[in-house]
Amino acid sequence: MSRKPCGRRRSTLGSPKPRTKRRRATKRHFTKSAIAEDRKDVYERITERIIADLEKGVRPWAQPWKSGDGGGFKRPLRHNGLPYSGINTLMLWSIAFERSYENRIWMTFKQAEELQAHVRKGEKGSLVVYANRITKTETIEAGEEVEHEIPFLKGYTVFNVEQIEGLPEHYYAKPPPVFQDAVCRIDHAEQFFAATGADIRQRGGRAFYRQDDDFVQVPPIEAFPEAEEFYSTLAHEITHWTKHPNRLTRDFGRKSWGDEGYAIEELVAELGAAFLCSDLEITPGGGEDVREDHASYIASWLKVLKGDKRAIFAAASHAQRAADYLHGLQAPSPESIAVPSNDPEHSLA
Repeated sequence: MSRKPCGRRRSTLGSPKPRTKRRRATKRHFTKSAIAEDRKDVYERITERIIADLEKGVRPWAQPWKSGDGGGFKRPLRHNGLPYSGINTLMLWSIAFERSYENRIWMTFKQAEELQAHVRKGEKGSLVVYANRITKTETIEAGEEVEHEIPFLKGYTVFNVEQIEGLPEHYYAKPPPVFQDAVCRIDHAEQFFAATGADIRQRGGRAFYRQDDDFVQVPPIEAFPEAEEFYSTLAHEITHWTKHPNRLTRDFGRKSWGDEGYAIEELVAELGAAFLCSDLEITPGGGEDVREDHASYIASWLKVLKGDKRAIFAAASHAQRAADYLHGLQAPSPESIAVPSNDPEHSLA
């Protein structure tokens, strides 16, 4: 509420209109407007967003968009060029698609200020999370001290560079788009999947992983409208392949087709395929509804997510672990695209 001026009022007839200054947003402005949201549980906030996307029939990890910095389906980046992983990848993909951001670089309010830039007033930040563990020492009855690790999750706000003014020019640079012949095999993807050592059989009209016999089957590449769809399907099945007891020993207690354990494993495979395709710079084509059972999968995922606000965190963590495992089977290379396994985001479970 503005204060009334003291003393005699001055006439403004005939005087020019006062110039209005363009105000920059302040950190206090964003903090104050976000207080109500911050009181909400971080798990709940992120799960609500994923549920909202799924209820619209949209899988936030399977958007058929192309970014403006090279034409691929790529992971979001921090201000220093390091990629986000796990649940943060899903969140920022979803927000970028919703707000039509073409740039995949994100940073905090403080990081923008340190670069002598500023977030435009009125811009809304996006939630990402940081996971870690603290060690607590407890004395038991015998007088012995026992250490317990307690996981914690902390949320913080980032902004896309398209919401920020005054950054160095390279943050806004847009490389020329990359066009790829969809009918040809993609060499680096072929090498990646071959290096896993998995028994991959290209035949038939179905894609699946059979754990008892430990092999992956996918239809031949010629059966797909685009090569990217073939590699996306293979990435989904090779993520299932990592659950074997001789590898990551991933088991959600599946007892029958379509039950909760089945739904969670399928969600892990979906996310794992999205992470792998992003890392390999493969963008599946415009066919959003590639799987005939797409609607039933979404229904089963919604049931799981609505029943457990931490389920999407666990699924993303397992998917990231599977992607890291597959990257770890590759021959060492200075140009490795694998995300470091000690990234704190990987422990989001």
